Amino acid sequence: MAKKASKNIAKSRAAVTADVYALPDAVSLLQKVKFAKFDETVQVSLRLGVDTRHADQMVRGTVVLPHGLGKTKTVAVIATGDRQREAQEAGADFVGGEEMVEKIQKENWTDFDALIATPDMMKVVGRLGKVLGPKGLMPNPKTGTVTTDVAAAVKEIKAGKVEFRADKTSLVHVAVGKLSFSAEKLVDNANTVVAAVVRAKPSAAKGKYIKSLTLSSTMGPGVPLDTATAEASGKH
Repeated sequence: MAKKASKNIAKSRAAVTADVYALPDAVSLLQKVKFAKFDETVQVSLRLGVDTRHADQMVRGTVVLPHGLGKTKTVAVIATGDRQREAQEAGADFVGGEEMVEKIQKENWTDFDALIATPDMMKVVGRLGKVLGPKGLMPNPKTGTVTTDVAAAVKEIKAGKVEFRADKTSLVHVAVGKLSFSAEKLVDNANTVVAAVVRAKPSAAKGKYIKSLTLSSTMGPGVPLDTATAEASGKH
């Protein structure tokens, strides 16, 4: 099985013959060379001209994908009183207070894709840094996951809100849908992400901002995209 997969991977990589592709052509190529038996996730990766060791060059933010991700995210909310009821009514999968903090801390429980907390609960949620930090699940005001309007936050995440953040190698990876999506939907979602990353460019960043841009699928090849067009379209 491994040999067959390796042959398929080599074949799909060989299909990438150009130095750079327009986004619609990259989507079309990934859909054409698909060989996996499951519905692969499509991801856009950006290498940025920033140094994330400096706080003023950090790139992070959130964006709502116009066509979602092809799966509904599991959302947990840590709140008290009426905020718990509002979270439940908005469709949160798990809602709790200090007992949920305890469960996460003692059991390393992280059966959710996003965690929202109200500001008054951050005193206790702050203890969860070691469990949630490495998984990128720690609530943060900058990404809208520390808020008093829990209902709106839950609905946005369920609607396809994704977070992006440059890692220590200045790379940003963001899922933009499934390979089974129509080409138009994948192009829309990918353009939305790139535009959001361009808008999040720190003023301290000098020189070329998007150094490289790649579209890939779980098992498919990385297809290089035109950075100049992407950066220009993201400024509008």
